Amino acid sequence: MSTSAPAGAIRLTKIIGFVITTKPEEAKAFYGTKLGFRFIADDGFALVFDANGTMLRVAKMNAEQFAPVHYTVLGWQVDDAAATVLALKAKGVVFERYPGMPQDENSICTFSPGNHVAWFKDPDGNVLSVSQHA
Repeated sequence: MSTSAPAGAIRLTKIIGFVITTKPEEAKAFYGTKLGFRFIADDGFALVFDANGTMLRVAKMNAEQFAPVHYTVLGWQVDDAAATVLALKAKGVVFERYPGMPQDENSICTFSPGNHVAWFKDPDGNVLSVSQHA
């Protein structure tokens, strides 16, 4: 069986993550220092990071035009949610608590069949997450 795409088919390859910032300097420190992504460039439109092999563009926007949404816009799968949450807390990341969600003392929510998720926000209020899947 061939795995190549049929002639004329579109083949999308690497995904690029996008998130909005109205605070570029704070976002640069957050994504670079706290999350540990390598800063590549400020191209005028966005801060560009290497998020461990995935390009992350933190696009600049005027504060009057932007309002963060109340759902997860970016998330990272991790091998150990508890260890990741503790390491991020040590760097000053604050994790969110949501009423009615079964979260433990480290704000980690466990869903059946053993998936773990914890949410946090960037300087602009974008909801981000780390998750460990069973």
